[in-house]
Amino acid sequence: MELLVQSDLPLPLLARGKVREVYAVGEDRLLLVASDRVSAFDVVMAEPVPRKGAVLTQLSAWWFRRLDGVVDHHMISADVDEIVAAVPHLADHRGALVGRAMLCRRVEVIPIECVVRGYLSGSAWKEYRQAGTLAGEPLPPGLKQSQKLAPAVFSPATKAETGHDENISPARMAQRIGADLAAELERLSRTIYAAGQAAAAERGLTIADTKFEFGRDASGKVLLIDEVMTPDSSRFWPADGWSVGEVPPSFDKQPLRDYLEAERAAGRWNGEAPPPPLPAEVVAATSARYLELYRRLTGAELA
Repeated sequence: MELLVQSDLPLPLLARGKVREVYAVGEDRLLLVASDRVSAFDVVMAEPVPRKGAVLTQLSAWWFRRLDGVVDHHMISADVDEIVAAVPHLADHRGALVGRAMLCRRVEVIPIECVVRGYLSGSAWKEYRQAGTLAGEPLPPGLKQSQKLAPAVFSPATKAETGHDENISPARMAQRIGADLAAELERLSRTIYAAGQAAAAERGLTIADTKFEFGRDASGKVLLIDEVMTPDSSRFWPADGWSVGEVPPSFDKQPLRDYLEAERAAGRWNGEAPPPPLPAEVVAATSARYLELYRRLTGAELA
């Protein structure tokens, strides 16, 4: 599988994000292409991470298939042969698409990140430690880092075009998009998280937190979209490595974040673009984490 820093396809380009390009396929479909670009602390690195885009795409496809009957979603196919058959003029670009492209239904995106937190970690722990709250809403006193939240906390956020998303309360979410839609997104998010948590537990993993995105089709039906329970959208821990008060190892780009934090602490990086060059061992370790999570969850090696 070839490295892909940026795709360039003979389709109308609708968006280029930190990791993905989004192309229009007619009026009612999209092609999502996940590159091997990697970002951390809102900065895109110069070096790609081998097979990262394929892990994000194929793991999302695996989840979409498992969630059939649980939630409607936008995936049509993540198989390159099926995609080329549906869009024949992509045949000459098969090498850039294999493993990393997903043909999807086109929807109107709902501008909310639907975050479900089963454990107190990351930005949620930081806010709680400072103020005893999450998105301004009080949590019980005396909680510790990595403590399980029972029930899980639904913690929506606004979608930011650049920089960090902003955590908001469910009440503010309802004000933004309407009470009925907000309630439906929370219900779906909790249902999907519970299904994902159960599947991960069978494989010795815990999903500490995750975020979902949704859209509505022309009929108004709500669909799960974008990526689903990948190492870029979720915090995966080994179940046997978790303990209250500790930070468990995670199956994501932690080797990259650790390296960048060390560079910043040493005064060799100011935390902004351009990023420092990444040593080959950091790139390799990051790729290995992504591939290991795919293997652990699906029980198969990435083709």
